[in-house]
Amino acid sequence: MKLGLRIDVDTFRGTRLGVPAICDSLAEFGVKGSFFFSVGPDNMGRHLWRLLKPAFLMKMLRSNAASLYGWDILLRGTFFPGPIIGDKLSVPIRRTVDEGHEIGLHAWDHHAWQASIDSMDSEAIFRHLEKGVQALTRICGKPPTCSASPGWKTNERVLTQKERFPFAYNSDCRGNSVFTPVVDGKKLSQPQIPVNLPTYDEVIGRNGVTNANYNDYILSLIAPGKMNLLTIHAEAEGIACHEMFNDFLRKAAAQGVKVVPTGELLTDVSDYPSDKVVPRTLEGREGWIAFQESVSN
Repeated sequence: MKLGLRIDVDTFRGTRLGVPAICDSLAEFGVKGSFFFSVGPDNMGRHLWRLLKPAFLMKMLRSNAASLYGWDILLRGTFFPGPIIGDKLSVPIRRTVDEGHEIGLHAWDHHAWQASIDSMDSEAIFRHLEKGVQALTRICGKPPTCSASPGWKTNERVLTQKERFPFAYNSDCRGNSVFTPVVDGKKLSQPQIPVNLPTYDEVIGRNGVTNANYNDYILSLIAPGKMNLLTIHAEAEGIACHEMFNDFLRKAAAQGVKVVPTGELLTDVSDYPSDKVVPRTLEGREGWIAFQESVSN
């Protein structure tokens, strides 16, 4: 069984502490993953206003966010502008390149993307992507080969603007199979590799899922003969849940699950099925996220 590993790096703290820890774990178990970096200002603390929304508040309480993420993440960018991640933390980012992991763009400004994507026009989206691509290219010595929209927040304007970059694929939505998006009746060129497995913060504290059985729960969802893609976060599995992630890699190896970079889930076919990307809600998450239209959640 093959499991794609997508590592989202959202914050300054996640880059500084989580990325090296995850690199250590992947090296120990002899596997590679795909790191998707946010490289601009870390203003994640500005999400705190969302505590007024019951779904977001419940997620924060279920995941014990203050303990999981740390107050430096939860308050980052609230009183002063957040630091530019790529400028200050190029060393851990370059380490992922040097160790042979796949490198993708997550965002320039993670908070701004999630908060403003509904109102951003095509040119604003392009400029956001361009700044992120240019920053990662300077740091890594080569452009990112793929991208993944923060919080699975994407729309047709985003999909169209990403076509202006040489991404081999994007991972912008939830779904269950590789497909090529259709926008305004036109099939785009960049395939989507959607995430089909839940994230830690979506399931922890719900339906009997605890830290003690989370790894077994995720492994029970992985099946042969289908696409399997797991998203972890440098801020969670790289810091507070790091030992749990090591245990996951240990159990995955014992069960014959081969952990691979996300891009290895692409097949040799020259043409993937067409599908649309649409907004839907997902239990355990606040607000809408993008979904592969043909898949029911």
